[in-house]
Amino acid sequence: MTPRTRTRTRTRPRTRTAWVAALLFAATALPASTAVAADTSHIEGRLPSGATYLMDVPAAWNGTVLLFSHGYNDTGRPNPAQDAPDEATKALLLQQGYALVGSSYATTGWAVTDAVPDQMAALSAFTDRFGAAGRTIAWGRSYGGLVTTAIAERHPDRIDGSLSMCGLVHGGIANWNNTLDPVFAIKTLLAPGSDVPLVNLADQTAATDAANTLTAVVDSAQTTPEGRARTALAAALHNIPVWNQPTQTRPAATDWDAQQANQYEAVKGLLKIAAFNRRQESESRAGGNMSWNTGVDYAAMLGRSSVRKEVTELYKKAGLSLRADLATLNRAPRISADPAAAAWMSRTSSFTGRLTKPQFDIHTTGDALVPVQTESALRRAVTAAGSAPLLRQAYVENAGHCTFSPAEQLAALHTLEDRVTTGGWHDTDPGSLNTRAAAADPTSPARYVAYRPAPYPRPYDLAHPADRR
Repeated sequence: MTPRTRTRTRTRPRTRTAWVAALLFAATALPASTAVAADTSHIEGRLPSGATYLMDVPAAWNGTVLLFSHGYNDTGRPNPAQDAPDEATKALLLQQGYALVGSSYATTGWAVTDAVPDQMAALSAFTDRFGAAGRTIAWGRSYGGLVTTAIAERHPDRIDGSLSMCGLVHGGIANWNNTLDPVFAIKTLLAPGSDVPLVNLADQTAATDAANTLTAVVDSAQTTPEGRARTALAAALHNIPVWNQPTQTRPAATDWDAQQANQYEAVKGLLKIAAFNRRQESESRAGGNMSWNTGVDYAAMLGRSSVRKEVTELYKKAGLSLRADLATLNRAPRISADPAAAAWMSRTSSFTGRLTKPQFDIHTTGDALVPVQTESALRRAVTAAGSAPLLRQAYVENAGHCTFSPAEQLAALHTLEDRVTTGGWHDTDPGSLNTRAAAADPTSPARYVAYRPAPYPRPYDLAHPADRR
């Protein structure tokens, strides 16, 4: 017997003869994620994969559907479907007539192999319910930016354009390689006798233990000038910015101590979030360690870092030899990847750079979790693939990960829509974006600035055969 789909629809539900196709979806009833206007159809359902989905369609639908890909959700935590980045932006989009759709993904964690097909299935469910959209935009933030870029490369026939916000657009191999670098530096310089594992983590308990061990090492190091300098070096290898949370005081350009204090908190966050627990989950999917630092020249990497001057000054203040510590890093025994695990991560989570529809990216300049230099990595891949005219990138001057205002997100969306409509990029400079943001939502900030990110420390993409190993 064909399973039925049970939905909750606010007033003015739409009907369509193609609804028969939606009977492929299993029954569910989920709590509403937000209060929506009385004239908005609010649909909740479940896909065959087990993923849930949301749809919100205003009565005066403007014909554009926005397919939203949400960020990374840790194992064991709630994994609700989302169809917008935040409630304020969602309300504005519905007022402007956009239809919204998004799925939960069938699994949590590094779920790209579930997320992409689930998002496509959710889009199909929308079409079956409401009819074909005049325009489809894929968008997402954080890990959802990786999912969005994967959709743009793999399913360009299903969308008209894509918008990545604070996204992991550098891809999986580059992400895990560069996540390894700061913890390798911490262990080598601050805990040289430790046997704490950096890769091949057996389970989440082992990952938590490793994170706690190195966090205690960093806490202890923070009490001495030498330890603070070495923590700053580790931060610099990941391009952790010196102002990385909105709650922090923005340090002066030469206030090296204040800069390092801000990075210290971010380094601990990296240890507690991505470097071990999220790594272990990703290793379990890949079937082993998918990252390496064989052949890496850490002196050269520091030379390309956006915060190298701070490191140099802190080493001088501490009376330490930076050259000696870099030599120690370069002599230390290296970590090799499991070839099969690296191949899986490359195949599922790295990018070719081949775009056939326009993509617009926005990123905050003070992002510690997904540093803004990831945009340089995507630009490298897209340029090598010959798709550079289809990509534009813009930058918001704010601290934190994905700390965009509703106005800034709407400005980016409208700019992408103009590109889809006209066939050319217009008004992508900071002044024009801020003007558009103020018009879209005068109640929230508009902080686009001229900015050029430093090179990504260790890029990896499928457009450069030399990256593969």
